[in-house]
Amino acid sequence: MSITKRSHLLAAIAAVCLSFAAGAARAEDGVLRVGIITDMSGQYSDGNGPGSVIAAQMAAEEIGGTNKPDVATGIVRNWIDNKGVDVIAEGVNSAVALAIQTVTRERKKLFLISGSGSSDLTGKQCSRTSVQWTYDTYASSNATAKAVVARGGTPWFFLTADYAFGQALERDASKAVTSAGGKVLGAAQSSGAKILALANAGSDFRNAVSQADEFNIRASMQLVALQVTLTDVPALGLAHAHDLLFTDSFYWDRTPETRVFAQEFFKRHGSMPTAYQAGVNSALRHYFKAVAATNSADSETVIAQMRKTPVNDFFAQNGVVREDGRMVHDMYLMRIKKPEESKGKWDLYEYLAT
Repeated sequence: MSITKRSHLLAAIAAVCLSFAAGAARAEDGVLRVGIITDMSGQYSDGNGPGSVIAAQMAAEEIGGTNKPDVATGIVRNWIDNKGVDVIAEGVNSAVALAIQTVTRERKKLFLISGSGSSDLTGKQCSRTSVQWTYDTYASSNATAKAVVARGGTPWFFLTADYAFGQALERDASKAVTSAGGKVLGAAQSSGAKILALANAGSDFRNAVSQADEFNIRASMQLVALQVTLTDVPALGLAHAHDLLFTDSFYWDRTPETRVFAQEFFKRHGSMPTAYQAGVNSALRHYFKAVAATNSADSETVIAQMRKTPVNDFFAQNGVVREDGRMVHDMYLMRIKKPEESKGKWDLYEYLAT
């Protein structure tokens, strides 16, 4: 039984392939293959990247795999058509994931999405063989928007990244604000908006917070983060990031179970896992269990088993894989700690609500 890690850089997207013996589930060669699409050197590499590969390896090792380096030879279409890849995981960003989902839908292959957040992946572009595991723009924006409006935070102005994820985040958050009784305005400080909502991620998020502090925006507006990755916070520094409210699906220090997973991950990667990386591990664990239960690698057989089996692990309790591909689970409202509240590099969040 072996795991093969293949890395190939293409437009800052790395393709990684894991393979391990799968008994009779794949009779032609006895190997089940998992392709990981992730960002190994771009703005999402800290929160996804090599850590997502490690999270996938950890999931495979639970059923007896071992690590063996190799060299990648292709990306998704080539993997599926020529390399016998059975399942694609992660997805990096929404534009990439939407394109990948078109391929996996056509080829009737499983796509376990962790790093990509557009709610279109389970909405107008949903697929019967995809699962959006970790979060989406609807889940991330709703809890945060409702909590802020309930505290009197309105009207809102959005600073939005001009790509699929940012646009979906603003769209879903705007609906949440108005449904909670708040208002969305079209111009920033001159409009009288009280909330500056950051509909972005990665380096775009970090730069926006830094520039807001540089121009003293917080003197007249509250910053609200609609998507935060754990690794953003030490990179930005608590002096800038403190007191931002946001919603996430996973925090390493929330429960004894999350801490066990996080400590093992830390031994291998030198940092605590992000929600995306935890989601890769959880999604593949559930997939591997479904393969074992059905003794099959057929996508429709496996996805049916994944839907009927509740997700119970360190990531989710009583999670449900819906027909539209959304894995429904708890989300957590968090606050980023002040510098004086933090006891260490990764002691960053205060849990507020489920």
